[in-house]
Amino acid sequence: MTVTVIGVSAADTLSADAIGALQSARLVVGSRDNLARAAIGDDVERIELGPLAPAIDRLRSSDLPAAVVASGDPGLFGIARVLRESGIDVRVLPAVSSVAAAFAQVGLPWDDAVVVSAHGRDLNPALNACRAFERVAVLTAPGSGAVELARGLRGWTRELVVAERLGLAQERITRKPAAEIAMLDADAFAAPHVVLCLAPNSVSTMRRDNQPAAAPTAGWALPETAYAHRDSMITKAEVRAYAVARLRPRLGRLVLDIGAGSGSVGIECAALGAAVLSVERDADACRLIAQNAASHGVQIRVVEGSAPEVLDDLPDPDAAFVGGGGLDAVRGVVRRHVHTVVAAFAALDTAIAAHRLLADSGYHVEGTQLSAARLSELPGGSLRLAAINPVVVLTAELA
Repeated sequence: MTVTVIGVSAADTLSADAIGALQSARLVVGSRDNLARAAIGDDVERIELGPLAPAIDRLRSSDLPAAVVASGDPGLFGIARVLRESGIDVRVLPAVSSVAAAFAQVGLPWDDAVVVSAHGRDLNPALNACRAFERVAVLTAPGSGAVELARGLRGWTRELVVAERLGLAQERITRKPAAEIAMLDADAFAAPHVVLCLAPNSVSTMRRDNQPAAAPTAGWALPETAYAHRDSMITKAEVRAYAVARLRPRLGRLVLDIGAGSGSVGIECAALGAAVLSVERDADACRLIAQNAASHGVQIRVVEGSAPEVLDDLPDPDAAFVGGGGLDAVRGVVRRHVHTVVAAFAALDTAIAAHRLLADSGYHVEGTQLSAARLSELPGGSLRLAAINPVVVLTAELA
């Protein structure tokens, strides 16, 4: 039997199709508020949602015509997925989602937005999405709401729109810099609420393939000419391809790029969806990193300073790339217990010392020497192989 899942909201009236499904249902599941909105008859068996498991068991065992009443769009981080994963066929009649309603309240399109949930999940992936993208919608829960997000965004310039009680008489829309919301008490907003996280002067960045968090259409391991750099201070494309693969950047991860130089490794991690902190001690290089990030259309945070001291006040990353800073940088990420460390060295003795340091600190370490030669034209049209300086790349993971 197919269960009809009906979306309801305080702002919308039920469609004729939804009313018909409810009138024919003999078993209806929903929260107390949603059951009240649906005006269920007295002769209908009701299951008020607390834990989901008893309700799902009843739906699976019953042969009564059944309906589930849920808030907004039940297919957007909603109960439709749970029901299908439980083997229940569903027909969905959605209302306007809370995300769509929140964006409508501030007059912004959201076809370029990343939508994530912190409801019943670790907050960090949602937080890293806010760090990485210009326009993010977050579905929240108690303890993982606007204030907690704002506190995690310290150092990132973001504006938050907090939408509470959408469609109700008590509806409230708050739009403030994240730094101001971070100063509020954790219970300053009614839970749950929707948070829109916006970068300064956020404009539509919809990609032609309609995938704001997908892999870049131009690929990665781009040629060095794709970046502005000084005195060839850039990780070569062959090394960058290997390093990025080992860092495993994706939506919800935070990558630390230490001794960033031109910023190429961090920028390519950001293009693959990760949040990125680029650390560089040279002020001119910091400006160059920001310039390169803007030209590639990614959001990264650039921090001027030297490792290991500058690392102390930064958020905990999921992975770190050490492209500069030598053993001091390696000591810094070890001290922070970063799970995955990828480090590139031109000097073999430094690579060996870093290997020993990481191994002694509880990491499983692998090392690879990358040597490449590129075809280069000679006078007269012939080709030769021009060698690139070999680099030792260490990949270390905490056991």
